[in-house]
Amino acid sequence: MALIHHPVVDKNGQTIAAAVTALDLHDIARVSKTFGLDAFYVVTPLEDQQELVRRILAHWVTGVGAQYNPDRRDALSLIRLATHLEAATADMAGRWGAAPVTIATSARRSSNNLNFDDLRSVVMQERPALLLFGTAWGLAPEVMDRVDFRLDPIEGGGGYNHLSVRSAVSIVLDRMWR
Repeated sequence: MALIHHPVVDKNGQTIAAAVTALDLHDIARVSKTFGLDAFYVVTPLEDQQELVRRILAHWVTGVGAQYNPDRRDALSLIRLATHLEAATADMAGRWGAAPVTIATSARRSSNNLNFDDLRSVVMQERPALLLFGTAWGLAPEVMDRVDFRLDPIEGGGGYNHLSVRSAVSIVLDRMWR
């Protein structure tokens, strides 16, 4: 799984780099560990944001927090920092011996979306898979145009469709393993 902070779009559709939040790191690492993911990539080219991630990991994975809360250490140990999406896919290819299939998530529907049953089939193949989640208002068009697949949006009972990325990750992983 990769949480993309750049390139993403703002509410006006402009490509931006979004800030890393500690809540996203903690909550997404915990759900990633719960569902047995191999890695959780945090993708940002911003050096100050990379340093923030390193400081959080130093505290919880190797510092005082590791002894205080070993469960959190285990979850946050899944985090891998990447400067851009290509670095994350290259890391996966090196670890798994094959480039991953990339699957983008979005609140917007497109004509070639995978449903969750199709997603399970893709993930169960022998090739590794990388689920991409965007921060801010979602993945930028240049990311969406390069992925292998797009996942159906999460739809609830109402017309509202703007979940936090932490919530979206939890729902997608749960639906993926149902």
